[in-house]
Amino acid sequence: MYPRFVHLNLHSEFSLIDSLIRIPRLLEKCKKSSTGALGLTDSNNLFAAAKFVRSAETAGVKPILGSEIDLVSKDKNIGRYKAVLLCQNRIGFENLCGLLSDFHQVDQNSKIEGYQEEQLFSRPLDGLIALSGDLGGDIGRLIVLENYKEAKVRLNNWNDLFNGNYFCQVSRLGAPFEENYIRAVSDLVGFKIGLVATNHVRFLEEHEFDAHDARVCIQESRLLSDPVRNNQYYDSQYLKTEDQMLELFSDVPSALENTVKIAVKCNIAFDQESYLMPKFPVQKSSHGEDLVSEETYVSEEAKTGLRERLNSMGGTVLGCDEEIYAKRLKDELSVITEMGFSGYFLIVADFIKWAKDKGIPVGPGRGSGAGSLVAYCLGITELDPIKYDLLFERFLNPERVSMPDFDVDFCMDRRDEVIDYVAQRYGKEKVAQIITFGKMAAKAVIRDVGRILGYPYPQVDELAKLIPAEVGITLPKIMDDPKSDLSKRYGVDEDARTIVDLALKLEGLSRNAGTHAGGLVIAPSRLTKYTPLYGDKDGEGMVTQFDMGDVESIGLVKFDLLGLKTLTIIEWALKSLNSLRLNKSLSKVEIGSIPLDDSETFQAIQKGKTKAIFQLESRGMRELILRLKPDKFDDLIALVALFRPGPLESGMVDDFISVKHGSTAKYPHPLLEETLRPTYGVILYQEQVMEIARSMAGFTLGSADILRRAMGKKKPEEMAKQR
Repeated sequence: MYPRFVHLNLHSEFSLIDSLIRIPRLLEKCKKSSTGALGLTDSNNLFAAAKFVRSAETAGVKPILGSEIDLVSKDKNIGRYKAVLLCQNRIGFENLCGLLSDFHQVDQNSKIEGYQEEQLFSRPLDGLIALSGDLGGDIGRLIVLENYKEAKVRLNNWNDLFNGNYFCQVSRLGAPFEENYIRAVSDLVGFKIGLVATNHVRFLEEHEFDAHDARVCIQESRLLSDPVRNNQYYDSQYLKTEDQMLELFSDVPSALENTVKIAVKCNIAFDQESYLMPKFPVQKSSHGEDLVSEETYVSEEAKTGLRERLNSMGGTVLGCDEEIYAKRLKDELSVITEMGFSGYFLIVADFIKWAKDKGIPVGPGRGSGAGSLVAYCLGITELDPIKYDLLFERFLNPERVSMPDFDVDFCMDRRDEVIDYVAQRYGKEKVAQIITFGKMAAKAVIRDVGRILGYPYPQVDELAKLIPAEVGITLPKIMDDPKSDLSKRYGVDEDARTIVDLALKLEGLSRNAGTHAGGLVIAPSRLTKYTPLYGDKDGEGMVTQFDMGDVESIGLVKFDLLGLKTLTIIEWALKSLNSLRLNKSLSKVEIGSIPLDDSETFQAIQKGKTKAIFQLESRGMRELILRLKPDKFDDLIALVALFRPGPLESGMVDDFISVKHGSTAKYPHPLLEETLRPTYGVILYQEQVMEIARSMAGFTLGSADILRRAMGKKKPEEMAKQR
C-alpha cells in the first residue's frame, strides 16, 4: 500500500546524545507495521547511514538519508538553530558528506558549537532537500519573537538557496507555542513553500520516555531530579503509526502529503558491486602515462624478491629447490592479478619498506597473510610459507571472493609516522583512520544510572562491583543466573532493582566515537565521495564516519596498521644491548639474525621464565609450558594454538604432550599420517583441516577453505552443506 505519511526526522542511538533507537529493532518494527519509507536524520552525522540503508532494504523499507545539523547565525536573536538536510540522490549524499566533514573539521579546530550559516550558504547544495528545523529552527525562533518580517525574508532566501526544495517543518509534541507557530508559518509561506509534518522521533515506544530521559541526563552529566534542567523532550516523541500522524495533522493534510512527496524524491543506495581499490603510483612517463601496469610491476617485484630470498637461503630449503618456489609464486600471482589485488599488495609492501628504511620496527607477519609467498617475496612478511606448510588459499581464495587482509604490526611509538607517510603518498583527502563506537557497558551503565538517579557513590560502587570482570559480560546474562551476586541483590534490594531495571534499557547503546586501533582507509579519490569524516574536539585528525564493517560494505579498502607494544620493547632492548656491545667493540645484534634453535633460550622457556614474553606470559600458559617442555620452535607455534578453550577442554593437549614425550601417535586414518605427524596425530591448525579435506574428500584447497571458514565461524548449515 502506498504510504500516506513518512517519518522524516528520526534520530538513532548514533546521534550519541538523545536517542534510544537501535537500527535492528527499528527496522524490525517497521517491517511488522509495513512501513513503506523512513528517514534517518542523526544529529550532525551519518554514522549509521550505511547500516541503515542495508537493513532497511532487507526489511523492505525505503531508506531516506539525512542529518539534523546545528547552525549558528550572526543574528543574536536567532543564535544557534537547527535545520534538516535530506539526500535526494548520490550528488546530494556527496554534498552532505562534504558539509558534515567540514562541520567537524571546523568544530575540531575552532571549538564552536555549530556550523556558521554563511559557510552553508556558500557551498554546493545540489541534490539536497531542507526542512526548517521546526521551533528549533531560525524561522521558528523569529516567529516566537514575532519578527515576521525577518522570518519572511529568510524563508524566501532558504527557498531560493535550495531551488524550491525547502519545506517548513511542523510538529505537535506538546511544546509551548506550537499551535501559534503552525498558524503563523502557514500564513507566511502561502502556496510558495510547503509544510511538512514530523514527530522528532527519539524512541520507539511511548513507555520508553523515562529511559530516553535518563540517556540524555547521562550524556549531559545531570541528575534526573535537577530542577533547572532544560528538558527539551516530550513523551510524544515515539515512532507514531501512520494512522496516529494522520489524525494528529488531519487539519493540515498538505503537511502529510508533502512527507510522501519528499520520500518519492529521495533515492539513495550503496550498490557497490566492486572494491573501490586505490591505485598504486607506478612509474609514469613524461606525459603522465603509466609506464608499467600494477600487474606487471607486482610480478617483477615478487620475482626479484624471490631471487633475493633464495640467495639468502643458499638456493634450497628442506629439499625444496627453486622450481617449487617459482611454481608457487606463479600460481599466487595468477590469482592475485585475476582477482584485481595487485595494487593492494604493492601498497602494503610500499609502506612496510618505507618503515623499515626509516628504522621503524615492523612485525614479521601473522594471520593468514603469512601463507602468501608473494607477500614473503615483497617483504610484507618474514615467514617462508613453504617451510612452515602455510597455504595461500587460506588468505586469498578465488572460490570465496573477499579482500586480502594483512594485519601489519608497527612499533607503538612510531606507527603514526607510517600513517603520515601513507597520507602524503596517496593524498590526505583520500586517507583516514576508521571510527569506532564506545558502548554503554554493563558496569559503566550501572554507575551512570546510579549517578543520575542521585544515589550515593558508595552504594552505586558496591552494586557495580557485583558485575564480574569478564570480557563481553552483559546485564541480561548476569540476571539470567539466579546464583549471581547481582541477581541475589536485585531480589532483596529495591534500590538495586530501580538501578538495574533502568540500566537494562540503556546497556549496549553507542555513547561516544573514537578511533579504531588499526584500521586505515585509502580511497581511489577524495574520501567524502563515499563517507563523511569526523573529528571530535579532543581527537587528532579526522576519521571516517562509517565504522569498519560499513567501510568494507560500501567497497572501500581498509589496511590494518597496528601499534604493538612488544615491538617497541624489543626495540628498546636492542638499543640498550647494542650500546653495551658497542662499548666492547662487539658486532651489532639484529633481531632477524637471532637463531631459532638457541638451546639456552629453550632451557629458560622450559623453566617457565616467560613473564613479559608476548603470548607466553599468562599463568595458564606457563603451566602448559612446564608440562610440554618445548625444545624447538615448532613447539612454541603449537603452544599458542593449544592454549585455546577448544583444545584445552577436549583432551587434545594431553594427547599432544603424551606423544611429544614418547607415546605412540594415533592417526584417525592412514591418509592423515603425513599431515598430522608434525602435531603428533592431533588436528591443531586450520591448514591441517584444509589438507585433510583435500586428501580425504578430494576438495580443492579453495573449497577446503570454505569448509575451514564454516567451521571457524561455527555455521552448522554451511558445515552440513560441505559434508
